[in-house]
Amino acid sequence: MAESDRTAELTERIRDARARQVKLAVFGSRSKSWCLANAEGELLAVTGHSGVIEYRPEELVVTVRAGTPLADLVELLAEHGQYLPFEPPRVGGGGTVGGAVAAGLAGPGRPWRGSVRDAVLGVEMLNGLGERLVFGGQVMKNVAGYDLSRLQAGACGTLGVLLSVSLRLLPLPEVEETRVLRCTGEEAQKLVRGWSRSSLPVTATCHFAGRLNVRISGADSPVRTAAASLGGERGGDALWKELRDRALPCFERRPGRTLWEIACPPAAPLPPADTGGDVGDGEECVVEWAGARRWWATHRPGGEVQAYAAGIDARALPAYAGPVLDGAVSARLKRAFDPDNVLNPGIVDADGAS
Repeated sequence: MAESDRTAELTERIRDARARQVKLAVFGSRSKSWCLANAEGELLAVTGHSGVIEYRPEELVVTVRAGTPLADLVELLAEHGQYLPFEPPRVGGGGTVGGAVAAGLAGPGRPWRGSVRDAVLGVEMLNGLGERLVFGGQVMKNVAGYDLSRLQAGACGTLGVLLSVSLRLLPLPEVEETRVLRCTGEEAQKLVRGWSRSSLPVTATCHFAGRLNVRISGADSPVRTAAASLGGERGGDALWKELRDRALPCFERRPGRTLWEIACPPAAPLPPADTGGDVGDGEECVVEWAGARRWWATHRPGGEVQAYAAGIDARALPAYAGPVLDGAVSARLKRAFDPDNVLNPGIVDADGAS
């Protein structure tokens, strides 16, 4: 793994931009380019600021520079039988550690293994004044008061440039298996609700095109027992990487079709597109996170999608339109960390508009 410390260079870039009253658009590998759709200013790449600062496998903790490629870190952890519990997306095979934390995107196992925020133990960062700040540490209970390190998860670089991140790890499961059951969306919801009240080692679910895919993970004997209990047929494990990395057909960008990400109560009624089988006219629906996240690719007007979301107490956002952060809360944090609005303006501005 490449080792390079660009702290001095990144610090100078921020201070110079502030002195010139220039804005900076901060990014990593650009694998999740839509996260910068609303950012403005000169480009500031954190790539190349890479390498492991400290890795303690026995403590299940790693501290790594923010520009480190995700693929490199995942490979290193696998050599020690460990992995990142939030399963960060590697869209197109790319992604950096800092970008994964800044984007705050978790993979298929989030309801069972935790979010990005749950895994962040500490960060080192540069604020909008070019000052080096350190929050948290390398243990779960390390601060009194506000845990400012976890604020960086999902902040999309609006609060500062991440230099390094300390992350909690998990041991790789001894065995993983995917079971596939043919059923409608409504039937899938009932099955998943039942499993949530059981001791089955379920670590991911995904329903689309009339098939409910279930990932079970753990020791060999419990997984074998769970597989027999779930029934169905054995499926391919590659599905979870495709779902994690937004590589399923549902995620394809097509003219006239919008992909909506819908966060909702797990038992909420499904979108009209989810008929339980194949849908026509390019419309598709993928339901994951035990029903709490739905991806709906549709030609329908946005008003129709928003009406559906309002009817189930959900939030629906175009998946590739760029992040929308809460203006009231995020603006106050923005002014504290970046008073001159130098870093990634346009995502949240200094006046509180988002």
